[in-house]
Amino acid sequence: MNPNLLWYIPLLPFLGFLLNGTIGRKFPRPLVVAVALFFTAIPAGIVAYLWTVLKAAGAPLAISVVSKPWIAVSGFTVNFAFTVDHLTLLMLSIITGVGFLIHLYSAGYMAHEEGFWRFFAYLNLFMFFMLVLVLSANFLLLFVGWEGVGLASYLLIGFYFTKDSAANAGKKAFVVNRIGDLGLLIAMFLLIANFHTLNFDGVFAQIAANPTISTCLLTAIGFMLLLGATGKSAQIPLYVWLPDAMEGPTPVSALIHAATMVTAGIYMMARCHVILDRAPSVMITIAIIGAVTALMAATIGLVQHDIKRVLAYSTVSQLGYMVLACGVGAYTAGVFHLMTHAFFKALLFLAAGSVIHAVGGEQDMRKMGGLRSKIPVTFWTMTIGVFTIAGAPLLAAFFSKDEILYQAFISPSPVGKLVWLIGVITAGLTSFYMFRLWFKTFFGAPRFEEATDAHHGHHDAHAGHGIHVHESPLVMTLPLMILAVLSALSGFLGVPEAFGGHDEFGHFLAPVLSSGEAEHAASAASPILLASVSVAMFAVGLLVAWQMYYRKPGTGAALAAKLKPVYSLLDHKYWVDEIYGTVIVAPLAMISRFGFGAVESGVVQGVPTAGAGITRGVGAIARRMQSGNIRSYAGWLALGAAVILFLAIFTQVPVR
Repeated sequence: MNPNLLWYIPLLPFLGFLLNGTIGRKFPRPLVVAVALFFTAIPAGIVAYLWTVLKAAGAPLAISVVSKPWIAVSGFTVNFAFTVDHLTLLMLSIITGVGFLIHLYSAGYMAHEEGFWRFFAYLNLFMFFMLVLVLSANFLLLFVGWEGVGLASYLLIGFYFTKDSAANAGKKAFVVNRIGDLGLLIAMFLLIANFHTLNFDGVFAQIAANPTISTCLLTAIGFMLLLGATGKSAQIPLYVWLPDAMEGPTPVSALIHAATMVTAGIYMMARCHVILDRAPSVMITIAIIGAVTALMAATIGLVQHDIKRVLAYSTVSQLGYMVLACGVGAYTAGVFHLMTHAFFKALLFLAAGSVIHAVGGEQDMRKMGGLRSKIPVTFWTMTIGVFTIAGAPLLAAFFSKDEILYQAFISPSPVGKLVWLIGVITAGLTSFYMFRLWFKTFFGAPRFEEATDAHHGHHDAHAGHGIHVHESPLVMTLPLMILAVLSALSGFLGVPEAFGGHDEFGHFLAPVLSSGEAEHAASAASPILLASVSVAMFAVGLLVAWQMYYRKPGTGAALAAKLKPVYSLLDHKYWVDEIYGTVIVAPLAMISRFGFGAVESGVVQGVPTAGAGITRGVGAIARRMQSGNIRSYAGWLALGAAVILFLAIFTQVPVR
């Protein structure tokens, strides 16, 4: 194989961005879609070809391509280099595969939106930066992709920029992620200062070969990497941007939450396992942050009414499971859940978009109901997604999430049993709020006025005419069907030996992550017994949701009224945004206003203004001197002579 083929994987989506972003406004809409899909499909084909290369007998463990030196300063060199190993190949498959399906779905969902060409240009740009991130062979190039997905997310979340809520959500995502990005940047500075390289192979080889490297140094680097991951992968304390990202179009939510941006932090931690494994305090912190984030987000999801916001908090919660896995050294389990989550979360968001499309743009579940017979394809595909994320036996998350919980339980980590317990409780909450969404959306009597005439369109709720409920077109339902199959079956790639499987997923990633997996002591804990606990939590969540939202639909509202303080706490999302606003944003705004008054007005504007005034004054005097009048010149000459004579007399300056 020619390694130069790797360059085309990110460059083709970038070319699609350039075409649609510069002259796309002149294209007819089908051509805009064709450009976006073509430059996404070809990279997906290249990635499929790479599978045959790396899985062939005698294949190398990685394929690399290196340009001329990118940076070369005083012996420090960084190359513009891409590397594809087994972990990279998996990430590329998720990004290009799910990304292509989201592009295809968007052709139907965005068909009647303004800025059609701009939307697809941004999607291609997002793909470009995410592909650069996972292909990079060094931290600096990873950082380029890292910052790029932040930029693309800002553009996509704020796509409806005329809405203040969308514009503010885009800015919030951008600013919050800058905090995490600072952590990654500091980690890079520490790597340069102590290892004199930013190449993954160079850094990891030095750490592996030198057991005496300071634990304090690796701990400092690990905490900075963790800060970066909490930003991109929406963990405490930097998770607050992700729920607000719902302001963007629904396909954007699917792209960010499933296949791209939020997986970057998990990928980075798995890639840097050599560093994290040598920093025990960092690992404990990672496990605790992941578990607490998973539980906190799940409790908030219990009371949300916006269908997309429920899914947003479920994303934060599921990411918590992945972070938890990294914290107990179970990187393969974390990446396995990353893959299955990409499938079922993309399915759930796109199905939610199909529901919103069907009911004229409505997102409040309190105004839905009775939709299962009206949009059957959306109902059945979303049903698979709901049962999958809830942990139904034999579906994808049953294997991937339970593997994380099992690894946490048998982990030698001091917090292993604690995070396992939190994970199990979170599983029950997840089952409940997802079935709450399912029952409120598809069952019971319709809670909307349905139109009786035949006319319908994309957003077709008209005053006085009701809603024309309709199934989505094939261009939208086809991706749903494909993702439903992947959600149902992808878990079988990682069936553990305890369940009669061969854990093909674990064997595939072994060349990259096996050295990073925790050496768990033999445990008497039965995987089947622990899985039974998770299945029980799934069943409890389903039964409670069935009782409250199907059998006795008013139970939820009555319970919320009885537990008003608790409900208010969850409904206000623990007032975290308000606390941040009071403790951080308001003081910074005050300092900024002071800085504007004292520095901007007083110094930046004051000094040039004063200089201009002095110049005008001197000019005015000089202008009066240069009057062209002989008598005036004589007068000035006499005044100058008097001044010189005065200085000569009173300052003892000799006159010659």
